[in-house]
Amino acid sequence: MKEVKAVKDLDVVKMIPKLLVTHHSQQFSDIWTLGVNTALRISDLLSIKYTDIKGDRLTIKESKTGKCADIHLNQTALATITNIRDSAPDAIFLFQATARNVKTIKPLSRQAVGQAFKEIGDIVNINLSTHSMRKTRGYHMYKKFNDIGEVMKMLRHSSTAVTLRYIGIDQEQIDKGFANLEL
Repeated sequence: MKEVKAVKDLDVVKMIPKLLVTHHSQQFSDIWTLGVNTALRISDLLSIKYTDIKGDRLTIKESKTGKCADIHLNQTALATITNIRDSAPDAIFLFQATARNVKTIKPLSRQAVGQAFKEIGDIVNINLSTHSMRKTRGYHMYKKFNDIGEVMKMLRHSSTAVTLRYIGIDQEQIDKGFANLEL
């Protein structure tokens, strides 16, 4: 199985939501946009309820770690949430399943999101998955601010080594070292 990496090209990061709208729906595009702006795992992203959002803050308990994630929502995330609320004001979940044969209220499935992302990844020739959003956010935050400690805190990791490996920096730095140092 091919390793999922961060989407390093910002033009591709911006192209993905457009492709998701074209090939799937606005809901999948919104998942990508909110995912790269919050760095949440897909299970936590899909479980967001309107009641978890207060003003410009999103507060949820992470399902994997049990840690509390208290996230300041940037303008892109807030605009996305506003558009979702406007189109589905009676929903409970931010990314609620809308199939007519669904008897219970539940969020969209991670399998559906994963399949949509894989198809878009095939179009742009990258291994895209639901984990790509989180890795992409971490990678670009590190590249912009060069502060692995902040990236580690954002991803709620316990060590910088894990974070560097997670966002794909360790191998990238090793490769640069070989390319840029000739003896």
